[in-house]
Amino acid sequence: MSRVCELTGKKAMVGNNVSHAMNKTKRKFNANLIKKRFYIPEEDQWITLKISTSALKTINKIGIAAALKEAREKGIYKK
Repeated sequence: MSRVCELTGKKAMVGNNVSHAMNKTKRKFNANLIKKRFYIPEEDQWITLKISTSALKTINKIGIAAALKEAREKGIYKK
């Protein structure tokens, strides 16, 4: 499974390591992802999502049902 947030679509960015001598080499900035289980009372089921920590803060704020609805409208979450 790729390192992409299932709710926000966040994924790795590309940048440079810059040494003291200003030499530049390519590197990746990975998204801060966690695997988390959520209970959805409307569907009476548990789901496991790989989400970013910022998406977890959003879920804590607006709720899992609203976050899933928003992700479906954007076309990111398709289940």
